This record gives sequence, structure tokens and C-alpha cells, in this order.
Amino acid sequence: MIENILNKRISYLRYLAVLGGILFHNSVYADSKNTFIEDTSAEIKLRNFYMSRDYQKNRVRDTGEAWTQSFIADFKSGYTPGKIGVGLDFLALYSFKIRGEDNEIGTQLLPVKENNIQEDDFGRLAIAVKGKVSNTELKVGEWSPVLPILRSDDGRSLPQTFEGWQLTSSEFKNLKVHLGQFYKNSPRDSERMKDMYLTSRSSATSDQFNFIGLDYSFNEKNDQISIWYSQLKDIYQQNYFQYTKSIPIDSMNLKWNVGYLYGTEHGDAKAGQLDNQALYSTLSLANKYQKVSFSAQQMMGKDEFLRVNGTSGFTLANDSFTSSYDNPKESSWQIRHDFNFGKFNLPDLNLMNRYIYGNGIENSQTKDGREHGFETEISYTIKTGWLKSLSIKARHSEIRRNWGNTNSFNDNRLILSYTIPVFN
Repeated sequence: MIENILNKRISYLRYLAVLGGILFHNSVYADSKNTFIEDTSAEIKLRNFYMSRDYQKNRVRDTGEAWTQSFIADFKSGYTPGKIGVGLDFLALYSFKIRGEDNEIGTQLLPVKENNIQEDDFGRLAIAVKGKVSNTELKVGEWSPVLPILRSDDGRSLPQTFEGWQLTSSEFKNLKVHLGQFYKNSPRDSERMKDMYLTSRSSATSDQFNFIGLDYSFNEKNDQISIWYSQLKDIYQQNYFQYTKSIPIDSMNLKWNVGYLYGTEHGDAKAGQLDNQALYSTLSLANKYQKVSFSAQQMMGKDEFLRVNGTSGFTLANDSFTSSYDNPKESSWQIRHDFNFGKFNLPDLNLMNRYIYGNGIENSQTKDGREHGFETEISYTIKTGWLKSLSIKARHSEIRRNWGNTNSFNDNRLILSYTIPVFN
């Protein structure tokens, strides 16, 4: 398996050869301090992930269960001194199975073979070269982008990664410009780079995801407007708009955001004619120890929310551990409460509870679908001693739907993460 990882990444030697020459030149001839070393950070995260699903009614399988141990080495260099700074980032990812029966699939903690047998282990090596001039950065290679129109999913054993390039510029005050293109996608339960496709329509693939975005902040950064455009070539295109407002009120903070996404087919329309609109809004009030949030979300058009396979729906207001409530024509709302136990001298203990309800769903299995879910998470991070940075998260979710064979289930997850700083 390790040999396969290395073979798949031979192309990155070209990046490293160019990078090595520039690094040597700049480090030898630069007169200023060596920010390449000073701003470099590296850490190894150990992630132990247990997950089980107990399917409820009309089920075609009873349970899905897996337990993995993962190693995530994350290296981020600074930039070489000089007018053109150059740097290197890489992720070394490896996960192996502790437990996972062949017939208990569906957790997406491990890759699944064609005969529905879970792999014993998997991994990837992601390398990206970056260059910086003034306040503009160009990144080329493989990494985990977190963009409102393309969010890598890091909710299982290993994070999702994409291969491509991205330009980010902050040359103008309060304005950030994003431009880029991705060619390949390796989802969270895969070790291979493949062409991308629209979620649930794998027969139509594309090797180009193009995007451009603007984020503008004002009013002392309490307000932000975001405008983005993206396209999965010859499959879909999507426009994204969001406004965020933050209002400090004495010891509390009132925050409101509203977003709108509009997607249609693009180019050759390999996945057919598409039509989806998503309107959402969240209002939250927070103080030092707790936050209460209310969200509303409306899907419009004949199709579900448009996104690249494997990506997170976190941009949507009602995205959760088990559902994004993004089915065709679905209306949903959420009430959520976050509590920090600092009030009881336990500032590193946190509790989250939320309830989400959705109805009005129209898809191939129902013309009046409903779903509702309850989720709770309790987390604790150790801040001192030899176990410093050990994080423990326990999650329980229950979701019920009135359609489908495996749509209603109870979901339990236990996640232990321990970060070892190599240097910082």
C-alpha cells in the first residue's frame, strides 16, 4: 500500500526540483531574516475514530460499524526571503482498520472494495508548492481547500484533498480575491485521485472545477459581503452570495448571516438539465459561556443542492453530522444551543445540542418527504500535563425519515485526537 502512495506522487518531484533551486538561491543570497524557517510549523495528529450506525425501520441492513487509527502529518513552511517568497506544504496521511466487519459498511471511515469488503488501510501524500509576492499567494499541488463553494470534508478518518492551483490576493484594503482551478479529487474514504462528479450522479465526470470569489469586509470587519462563482465544467455552474453581520452588545454578540446559491447545468450538461436554489439564514446570540442559534433553510428547484462529490455541505445553515437537509424543495429549520462549562471552572468542556426539522421533500422516492434529527456532542480538551492537546469528542445523532430503506438510523461516534507539535 505504501508503494502505491509513492507511485501516485512521482509527479510532485517536478515541483520539488523547481522549489529546491529557488530555495537554495534565496537562502544563499538573501540578506533579510530567514522567514522560511522561522514561520514553519509541523505537527502530527493522531486520530482515533469509532463510528457505528444502527438502522431503524424498513432496513436492508442492521448496522454499520468501523474503528480506525489515523496519522496526519501536517507541514507548513514559511516563505523564503526576497521579493518572491517560495514555500512548501505537505500532508502525509495514513489510516488503518482496528475493527470493521466486511458486511458492516456505510461509515465511510475506510475505502470499500467492489465486493463490499472494507480495506485494511489506506493513505495519501499531498504536496503543494506556494509562492508569494506582496500580499498575493499562489498555491499549486494537492491540499484540503476550505471555500464556500468547495469545502473539503474532514469528518472521518482522513481529510479530503484536491489537486490544482489557487491564487489568493489581499492587495486591496478589506478585499480578498480568490481564483483557481482543481483537476482531481480524493474523497475522505479514498486513496486515489479521480475526476470529479456531481454528488449522486457519478456517471458524468469532469476534470475541471473553476472558481472566482470576492470577500469584502467593512464596519471594522463586523460586516462581510461574499460573492463567488464556480463551475464543474460541462456539469454544473453555481453563484454564491452571502452577507454576515456581527453586532457587539455589552458582553454579548449578536450575529446574523443570510446566503443564497443558484445553480444550473453548464456546457455540455453531462448530468442533464439542473435547477437548484438554496436560501438560508442563521441568527445567533452568544455570551462568554453559551450561544443560542436559530437557522432556516429553503431548497428551490427540481434538484438537490449542487456540490462536488465528497465535499462538505457546511456552507448551508442546516448542515449537520448526518444530513444537510438539502433535498429538492426541502424546507428546514434548526434550533441549537452551545454551552461552555467555564462558568463551573471547566473551560475546556463543551456541550452542543440541536434539533433540525425538514419537510416538503420531492424526490424519486417521495412527493411529501419529511426528516428530523437530534444531535448532541460533548467535547473536552486537555490543556496541561503530558496529555496536553488531547481532545475527546463523543457524538450521538438520531435521524428519522418517512422514505427510503436505510434513511432512519442512530449514529454514535467517539473521536480521540492527540496533536504532537514537531516544531512551531
